[in-house]
Amino acid sequence: MAKVTHEFDLYGKHYALSSGELAKQATGECLVSCGESTVNVTVVVSKERKNYDFFPLTVDFIEKMYAVGRIPGGYLKREARPSEKATLTARMIDRPIRPSFPDGFRNEVQIVAMPLVADQVNSVDPISIMGASVALSVGGVPFEGPLAGVRIGRNPETGEFLVNPTYEERDASDLDLELAGSATFISMLEAGAKEISEEDMLAAMAFGQEAIAAFCEEEKAFIAKYEEANGPIAKREYVLDVPVPEVHDRVFAHYAEMEAALKDADKLSRIGKVEALKDSIRAEFTDEERAQWEREIPVELKGLEKHAMRKMVVETGERVDGRSADQIRPLMVKPDYLPRVHGSGLFQRGQTQVLSVATLGMLNEWQRLDTIEPVDGKRYIHHYNFPPFCTGETGRMGSPKRREIGHGNLAERALLPVIPSEDEFPYTIRVVSEVMESNGSSSMASTCGSTLALMDAGVPLKRPVSGVAMGLIQEEGKTVVLTDIQGLEDFLGDMDFKVCGTTKGITAMQMDNKATGLTPQILRQALMQAHEGRMFILNAMLEQIPAPRESTKENAPQIISLQIPTDKIRDVIGSGGKVIRGIQDDTGATIDIQEDGTVFIAGTNGAGDEAAERIKAIVKVPEVGEEYNGRVVGIQPFGAFVELLPGKDGLLHVSRVAKGRVEKVEDVLNIGDEVKVKVLEVDEKGKVSLDRLDKPEAPARSSKPREHEGERRERAGRRPGDRGGSASRQPRRHHEG
Repeated sequence: MAKVTHEFDLYGKHYALSSGELAKQATGECLVSCGESTVNVTVVVSKERKNYDFFPLTVDFIEKMYAVGRIPGGYLKREARPSEKATLTARMIDRPIRPSFPDGFRNEVQIVAMPLVADQVNSVDPISIMGASVALSVGGVPFEGPLAGVRIGRNPETGEFLVNPTYEERDASDLDLELAGSATFISMLEAGAKEISEEDMLAAMAFGQEAIAAFCEEEKAFIAKYEEANGPIAKREYVLDVPVPEVHDRVFAHYAEMEAALKDADKLSRIGKVEALKDSIRAEFTDEERAQWEREIPVELKGLEKHAMRKMVVETGERVDGRSADQIRPLMVKPDYLPRVHGSGLFQRGQTQVLSVATLGMLNEWQRLDTIEPVDGKRYIHHYNFPPFCTGETGRMGSPKRREIGHGNLAERALLPVIPSEDEFPYTIRVVSEVMESNGSSSMASTCGSTLALMDAGVPLKRPVSGVAMGLIQEEGKTVVLTDIQGLEDFLGDMDFKVCGTTKGITAMQMDNKATGLTPQILRQALMQAHEGRMFILNAMLEQIPAPRESTKENAPQIISLQIPTDKIRDVIGSGGKVIRGIQDDTGATIDIQEDGTVFIAGTNGAGDEAAERIKAIVKVPEVGEEYNGRVVGIQPFGAFVELLPGKDGLLHVSRVAKGRVEKVEDVLNIGDEVKVKVLEVDEKGKVSLDRLDKPEAPARSSKPREHEGERRERAGRRPGDRGGSASRQPRRHHEG
């Protein structure tokens, strides 16, 4: 096998495809690069067919920290479980690849995408899809290729669309659209946007389709080079599960019964009726027939259910729960659902119910990310949980599955454009969406529930966000776009198209499409119908909570922001953190100090205010003319040291402690005495001279007043390191660092 490389330039960036040198024992392999970012993609197809009634495809995206010249964080210093970003990328590769395989393909397929170099300029996500497509092609695997993926950005100033923008270009873009599919249709879409219009999104999708077609042509050019060097690629023979006419006819003879069983708005009741019908159909086959057609019978039963549901929609316009195509299920909206938490909201649409809970924290509680992307972390975090009880099932509870990570990311992207900046709202924000019931569109319910929770928490969102899931049925030459699809319509339909946004525009989208006939007209209808649906839902939400609360709740931390001189940071922290710990322990507040001198203080019940006053006192510099009620903390022959503020002393010269001459300071003042003083002078070194207000008469044994000229001479004689200028100090409580 000869190594073959094909290099090309598209949309201002340089790409390369290569195969024949690495991983030669895999079914197929491709090394793909954009700039210096390089991914090795391998495909392995099992030799034997699996006894499944589904296509067993696994896609893994394995981040390697050496790709960015870093050692993994953590104790083991080895890549372990994939990051959320790796999981999302694996899903992005999977979604266009899965529907491209022929029906009845039952051999196990594993695709492994492994980034070898991440140049911190060009993303590895979209090129991984192209690498998987080429690896499948050179491996002779039957699939509807070539396929490609692109990321589309937009220059908000010029309106120019960008293909596979750099990270810098993405930061400046108001659109982050990921598309994948063939030269003629889109099969996968993910998008985050800063409230852009439906028309602009349609234009971006059309541009993305053109870009995908251009990359598919380059894949064809590579395959031609590969076959020229290595001979024609042999198409491997795989046995497909094909319908058995006798099984099909016997199962589909029960069409009318299946149609009747499907007409039930209650999910569990409908499932029960459908399963009972399937059991009765199975019973019509003999034991020998069931053993002979153990794969074919379940496939035909599923096909009967699918055909009955779809035909009902296109022929009568009626869905299984009795709704029309554009009708939304009954809504229930309850903000402020839970006591004591910082914010909560219960959102229910039909039999899908999500409870979202918001928690506010300090900025230093942001999530740090250890990935190959040039991203440190995030301060707005959304987590989505889909426990088995929400569908009436038992199952494993534990770490989130890929679906949960994907749905959580969609809801996070939907809200991110309306989250206030750190300057406006200096909190880290976490929202957890708990799916309590599920019958489709739970990710959109979590988006709506999260909006309720954030508004209830007093987060000043720029605008509230709602979302709705759209479906598509193409059957017998007819097309119907469905609003607010339920689980059955997602599972047996042709499209799952989720759209989120505000009154101003779209903030996030996600689409999985099985229909090759998804025209621009159908996409336009879906987006416009989605706009009507999400506005209907948003109005229902605003009836219950018209705007974010004016302030955070009592149990939420109140965050105060201060700015202190950078040279005072160590005074606030203290030796070994003693001062800052003392303030936190005494007040119960949490303090976070930034390198630029910004101080964030969080506390409840006035704890933050108390901590703020103590910090202000530490960094305060006394000014001439200010008056203080101070405490005597040290006495020397030439005067008394008076603590004005924590860690701030001034010298009250012996000549100023009383009216008349004072022989000994102790004749008038003692350690611990409270004394009212005024600042006379602050010299260039910060040393403070004081005058006593309301001076008492000097003791009788004292004679004429001393001359003031000696004061500065005595101050100049102090040792350089003495605090406040004293040559010797009495023990005192510790406030300074």
